[in-house]
Order: sequence, then C-alpha cells, then structure tokens
Amino acid sequence: MPIPQVLEIGQEMLLVAILLAMPTIVASLLTGLIISILQAVTSIQEQTLAFAPRIVAVAAAIIITMPWSLKILINFTHRMIWQIAEVAS
Repeated sequence: MPIPQVLEIGQEMLLVAILLAMPTIVASLLTGLIISILQAVTSIQEQTLAFAPRIVAVAAAIIITMPWSLKILINFTHRMIWQIAEVAS
C-alpha cells in the first residue's frame, strides 16, 4: 500500500473521529456554559452542580445523533473494506 494512500486513510479516520465526537463535546460545552452563567447570576458556587445536567445533555446528544453517527461509521467501514479488498487482490 503506497504511503499517500495510508496517509489519506489516516486523515479520513481522524476526520470521522472528530465528526463523531463533536455532538457530545458541543452538548457538554454548551451545558457547562449555561450552568456557569446561571451560577454566576445566582451566586451559587457549587462545583458539582454542572455534572448531572452535563451527563443528561451528553446522553441526549448521543441518542439524538445515533442514526447519523451510524451512517458515518457504516460508510467509513464500507470504504475501508473495499480498500482492503483492492489491496488484497
């Protein structure tokens, strides 16, 4: 397998990993930001207050984006299997 093809596969793999992680990271960041703003407004300085809403937000993001994530993973897997078949033949 030529080096440019290996680099292309690695680049595509990293892109897929970033795309799959993005919804959960964004949900966690937005939830943390909202909780932080609410804590600043209400002067509540409890550090553990943000954990439960973040867990719920991340779980919701995973459930909502599951069909999209599976489509991306299935397409990536198909492309990798075809490339393996091309190299093997």
